[in-house]
Amino acid sequence: MHDSEPGLATADPDDDPHEAGGTTKLGRKHYERELHKLQVQLCHLQDWVKRTGARIIVVFEGRDAAGKGGTIKAITERVSPRVFRVVALPAPSDRDKTQMFVQRYIAHFPAAGEIVIFDRSWYNRAGVEAVMGFCSKAEQRRFLELCPRIERFIIGGGIQLIKFWLEVGKQEQKRRFQARIEDPLRQWKLSPMDLESYRRWYDYSRARDLMLEATDTDESPWHVVVSDDKRRARLNCIAHLLHLVPYKELETETVELPKRSKERAYDDTLRNRRFVPGAY
Repeated sequence: MHDSEPGLATADPDDDPHEAGGTTKLGRKHYERELHKLQVQLCHLQDWVKRTGARIIVVFEGRDAAGKGGTIKAITERVSPRVFRVVALPAPSDRDKTQMFVQRYIAHFPAAGEIVIFDRSWYNRAGVEAVMGFCSKAEQRRFLELCPRIERFIIGGGIQLIKFWLEVGKQEQKRRFQARIEDPLRQWKLSPMDLESYRRWYDYSRARDLMLEATDTDESPWHVVVSDDKRRARLNCIAHLLHLVPYKELETETVELPKRSKERAYDDTLRNRRFVPGAY
């Protein structure tokens, strides 16, 4: 069992010093070393979840460009998608809008041996929907009133619920949006809704504070990750996730490759097929 969070080593001399506020950014080599250690632990967590039948939900919320996608990718890139399922629902359909608000999310809740990661969640009602006018003030208040009760029900049903809020500053969000505008590999990340959310920074701040005030409970707390430095944010978030789950490293059997049977052997060289040209 892990009673303390994995520690981070001191910074490498190749760290990039360009960080808002004078803080030294984490160098790539140092980051990749530490990420590898944490991803090994995520594999141990995966084994424990499969063996014990645990059910875990991890919610990621935060402003646009706060780094949710990159953090989720760092968590999931070395584990099985059958155990770590990522759910990123599109805007609700006309049919979805006639249902109970949380109904379409409940359909994706974990079965035994699964960890479900929500890339945005039912908290859309407290954030984007409230700010953009997609729900009324009364609906927002009703959600904030009911949400702790709903989460108490979820937890009471045997699911561990973990909620992360990624907090990015004004200047860093501006820099990331500008990078998306200028980089053709990132332009797909920028939507009209992103630009409108950028314009309404203070409206989102008010909505964030209302949400945290109403739904940060002892039973279901919010864990805030400062994400101006993406690399540090990812490491801190994964380390804390591992700290929150009471998993154990399980003993595994040593695996050896069996000998290939030569019974009914034949010439299996592939010939006369449409091979991809060797362009590289």
